[in-house]
Amino acid sequence: MQTPEPVVTAAAVEGAAARIAPVVSRTPLELHPRLCEMTGAQVYLKREDLQSVRSYKIRGAYNVMAQLSDAEKAAGVVAASAGNHAQGVAYACKRMQVQGRIYVPTTTPAQKRDRIRWHGGAWVELIAAGDTYDAAAAAAQADVARTSATWIHAFNDPRTAAGQGTIAREIVEQLGRAPDVLIAPVGGAGCVAGMAAYLRAASDETCIVGVEPAGAASLAAALRAGGPVTLDTIDPFVDGAAVKRIGDVGYWTLAGFGARVATTPTSPEPGQLLVTDVDEGAICSVMLELYQNEGVIAEPAGALSVAGMHELRLQPGSTVVCLLSGGNNDVSRYGEIIERSLVHRGLKHYFLVAFPQEPGALRRFLDEVLGPGDDITLFEYVKRNNRETGQALVGIQLSESDGLGPLMDRIRTSRLQCERLEPGSPAYRYLT
Repeated sequence: MQTPEPVVTAAAVEGAAARIAPVVSRTPLELHPRLCEMTGAQVYLKREDLQSVRSYKIRGAYNVMAQLSDAEKAAGVVAASAGNHAQGVAYACKRMQVQGRIYVPTTTPAQKRDRIRWHGGAWVELIAAGDTYDAAAAAAQADVARTSATWIHAFNDPRTAAGQGTIAREIVEQLGRAPDVLIAPVGGAGCVAGMAAYLRAASDETCIVGVEPAGAASLAAALRAGGPVTLDTIDPFVDGAAVKRIGDVGYWTLAGFGARVATTPTSPEPGQLLVTDVDEGAICSVMLELYQNEGVIAEPAGALSVAGMHELRLQPGSTVVCLLSGGNNDVSRYGEIIERSLVHRGLKHYFLVAFPQEPGALRRFLDEVLGPGDDITLFEYVKRNNRETGQALVGIQLSESDGLGPLMDRIRTSRLQCERLEPGSPAYRYLT
């Protein structure tokens, strides 16, 4: 049953814009030639990765802290974050000289932790707790209950969402009108709720598309259930958007605007508010494309909107804005990013191969199974206590995605016992 919850308004977004103006950059809205050619639409990227903290999160964090009373500031602040909201809070703590404790998951990339410390300096204590945002948030809330510190929520606060909504206000000013389609990432849904509130006041025609990672689609689950629900498990890879339970503020705001889960691929229609999800491997492919073609460093959550755009049938000539929400990506993650992209594109496959313990067995595998453009990227014996066979884990990278069928045919006609490890299977998860 729907219950009244605080929602975001365009007036609140206007107030936030004036409040945060001294510290927030007016980020570029860039026409993207490659994506324009690919889609036939006029595709712009809103470059929030170019904020001082490399993400839009400073907008909401600063808007909340700028409204705290002296007593709330004196009590100190506590926040939980996968990394980007933490940087916004840390920046505000240092600028306002407020003591803060920030909880992050143990999986938060080192690059984000370093940036939190840099922005907060002596005013912030960084604490790692749990392996997901939700676990870190639980630890932070226990801190608030224990110390009576002031809680600065990453997304479930109308003031946070209003601050994020100022992105939409800038987009309208920069374009001179509301876009035909706005595509934004969804984690806790504060950002897309704030943007939707402003855009719905500016235009009834804009189609708003929220994009979730497939491994943490909490908004879609809530829309199907009629209210926020807690997911049993999530894939934490898209750390900036991996949330088990959608925020009440974001959910009720978006539900009030008629949000619905889209079937993909879909054609955006004027006035719709759609929610879709994208496979983590597709997100990785977009990250690599942005880096290799445009030199844009997008974190996984930052690439969500562009990845989601590929799931849409855009009208030729329509004006489309993708929110590139953040660029806090740790270079040490690129090995996993490349791996996930290759698997998603059908170029990387893993097999358990039972090699006969006899001379020439490996040579036969190379000659009879591998194609001319295929390559072995991993070879590791996992069991050699059998006199007749030795089982090995073999990773094969194909030159073309349609090479899997011929490879499987050659495996079937060979004398080797081969078992393909299917993505998503329990055995496969040990590889990722």
